[in-house]
Amino acid sequence: MKKSKEKEIKKKIIILQKEIEAAKIDYFQNDDPLLSDSEYDSLIKRYKEFKKEYPSLFSNYDKTLNVGTVALSSFNKVEHSKPLLSLANAFNSSDVKNFDESIKRFLGMDLSSDIEYVAEPKIDGLSLSIRYEKGNLILASTRGDGKIGEDVTHNAKTISEIPHYISSAPDILEVRGEVYILKSDFEKLNQYQQLQNQKTFANPRNAAAGSLRQLDSNITKKRPLKFFAYTLGEISNNPVDNQKDLIDLLKKYGFKTTQDFYLCKNFNELNRVYLNFNQIKANLDYDVDGLVYKVNDFKLQKRLGARSSSPRWAIAHKFKPLESFTKILSIEIQVGRTGTLSPVAKLEPVEIGGVIVSSATLHNEDFIKGFDNNGNKIRGGVDIRVGDLVSVYRAGDVIPKIKSVSLSERSINSKEYIFPKYCPDCGNEVKKEKNESSIRCHAGLSCKSQVIERLKHFVSKQAFSIEGFAEKQLLQLYDLDWIKSPTDIFYLETKHGHNSKIPLKNLDNWGEKSADNLFKAIEKSKKIPLNKFIFSLGIRYVGEVVASMLAKYYIEWDIFYDKMKNLSQKNNSALDELVNIDGIGLKSVHELKLFFSNKVSLEITLELPKLIEIEKYQQKNISSPISDMSLVFTGTLETMSRSEAKSIAENMGAKVSSTISSNTNLLISGISSGSKLNRARDKGIKVITENEWLELIKK
Repeated sequence: MKKSKEKEIKKKIIILQKEIEAAKIDYFQNDDPLLSDSEYDSLIKRYKEFKKEYPSLFSNYDKTLNVGTVALSSFNKVEHSKPLLSLANAFNSSDVKNFDESIKRFLGMDLSSDIEYVAEPKIDGLSLSIRYEKGNLILASTRGDGKIGEDVTHNAKTISEIPHYISSAPDILEVRGEVYILKSDFEKLNQYQQLQNQKTFANPRNAAAGSLRQLDSNITKKRPLKFFAYTLGEISNNPVDNQKDLIDLLKKYGFKTTQDFYLCKNFNELNRVYLNFNQIKANLDYDVDGLVYKVNDFKLQKRLGARSSSPRWAIAHKFKPLESFTKILSIEIQVGRTGTLSPVAKLEPVEIGGVIVSSATLHNEDFIKGFDNNGNKIRGGVDIRVGDLVSVYRAGDVIPKIKSVSLSERSINSKEYIFPKYCPDCGNEVKKEKNESSIRCHAGLSCKSQVIERLKHFVSKQAFSIEGFAEKQLLQLYDLDWIKSPTDIFYLETKHGHNSKIPLKNLDNWGEKSADNLFKAIEKSKKIPLNKFIFSLGIRYVGEVVASMLAKYYIEWDIFYDKMKNLSQKNNSALDELVNIDGIGLKSVHELKLFFSNKVSLEITLELPKLIEIEKYQQKNISSPISDMSLVFTGTLETMSRSEAKSIAENMGAKVSSTISSNTNLLISGISSGSKLNRARDKGIKVITENEWLELIKK
C-alpha cells in the first residue's frame, strides 16, 4: 500500500474510530474518561445517525457502533426482561409536530384532534433497571447494549433513594430510571478528590457512571449518587393506566421523581413547555440534554408499540446546538460500500458544545454547489470551497454540518470545487443515477475501497459476526491477494493454516494464537440465520429491517434465491410478488434486481451456500386464528388505521400483503372497498368485514 493512502485511512480511523474506542475503554472499564460526556455521547450518536442516514459513508463495524459496551468480566451479565430501547430524537418543533401527526395517523385519528402527552426532563445520567420480586429488591442492572447489562445490585443498594423493600408492590416490579449526581455535589466530590490527591472527574455523568460501577461497594456508598425513577420494565400487575399516575405511584413506592413534570393536551402545549424549560434549565441542579415527550395513556402506548429500536409513543426533544466558525482545510472523497462518493470537509479543529470537531459532511455535489436535492438554492446559492470560513453546527449535538459561508473572507484566488469524474480509488468513471443526488462508482469488486467496505460489512456483527477482522487485517490480506471476496474468507484456513506453505501466523502482526482465534471465529460463523445472510450481501437499500422482511416472507434461502433469479430475468410474477410484500420499497426491489443480474454477485451467492449453513427463518411460535395466514386489507377501516391493523396482524403471526395473489388467505374489507374486493371474490378468497375482523382478533 502507498504511504499516502495508508495515511489517509489512518486519519479516518483516528477521527471516527480510535477516539470512540479509547473513550469506551477509559469510561466503561477504567472509570477514567478521556472525553467529556457531551463528547462521548455525541460521537456515539454521530455513528448511529450516519449509519441510518449515510450508510455508504461508514461501515457497520461492530466495535465502534455498539451502544455502550459488553459487561466486564468483573460484573455478571444480565439479560433484561424487556429491552431498554433508545428514543428517537427531535431537533426542532417541526420534528415534534411530525411525531404528533405520525401518532395520530397510526391510530387513525383526525390530525386536528388532541392527544394527551407528558413532558419530562431528559436527565444526563446512567440508566438503571431495578427488579423487585414480592417487594424485595433482587437485581439492579445497567443499560449495557440495551439487551445485556451489568449486575450492579450491591452498589445500587447503597443509593439512599432506592428502596430495598416495597410493601405494596406487585409480585414482579421492574422500575427504570437514571442514576445521577447533582451539580453541587459534583463540585464537592471533586474537591474531596483533590484533597485525597486522586484524579478529579470530568463531569457529573461520568462521575455517576464510574461510581456505580465500582468493584468495591464501599466506595460507591461514599459517592453522592441519586436516582430518578420515570418508567417501568416488566410488571406482573400494573395498577395504573397512564404515565402521570405512574409517577404518583412511584412516589408512593418511595422513589424520587422529577418535579419538572408537565401534562400537555397537544403539540402547542409541548412547544410552550420546551420554550419555557429552555429558560430555566441552566438553574437546575442536575444536567439535562433535552425533554422527553410521552403519550400519557398506556393503552395508546400499547397500541402504538415500537419500531426496531425505539418506541413510537415517545421522543426526545434535544436542545438547540451551538455553532462556530472555522476554516475548511481540504475536501476529501470517501468511497462507500455501494460505490457512493461522499465528500467530507476537513476542518481546522474547533470546539462545539464541548466536542472537538475536525470534519463535517458535505452530503453530495449539489450541496457543495449551493443547491438541495430538488435543485432549490440553499445558503443563498453560495457554494463551498477549500479555504472558506464556514459556520459549523452539530445537528442534535450529533452530526457536524455546514450552515453558511462567510464570503467576506473568501480569497480572490479561491476556486470552485470540482467534483471528481473518476473514482479516487480505482480510477473508474463515476456517474449520477437518474433521480438521485449521489454520484457513484460502479466498478464494484474492481474498486478496492468498495471491496474493503463490503468485506467489513460482511464480517460485521449484524452479518457473519467474525471477530478478528478489523480494517487493518482485511487490508493486509487484500493486498496479499488472500481475500478478494467473501468466499475467500472460508478458504483461508485451508490455504493458509498452520501447516500450509505460507501460514497466516507468520505474517506481520499475527501469531499462532491470533490466527487460531480467527480460524475458530470463521468456523463459528458458518451457521447463519437467513435474514443475517441476506443483510451480509451488502445490497443497496437492503438493510437489517428489509433483510428481515425478506427472510420472513421467503423462509428459505433456496426459495429466495430462485425468486431473485427469476426477478433478474424479468419474470413478472416474481416482480409482482416482491413488490407486494408490505414494507419493501421500489428502491430495494430495483437494487435486488441489479444485484442478482450481476455475474460476480451470482457467483458469490452460488458459492457461499456450499461453504456455510443458512438457517431457515424461524417464525415465532404464535397460536392465533390468523397465524401463518396471508392477509390483505382494503377500503377504509373505522376503528383503526391500516398501520395499526397491519401491526396487530403481524404480532399475531400473519403476513400482510398489499395486493391479492394466489397466496392470499383472507381479505378484510372496510368502507369503499374497490377492485381488490371483486378480485378476491373472483378467486374464491374468504372476505370478512371490519367487525368480523375485530371479533377474530379478540379471540
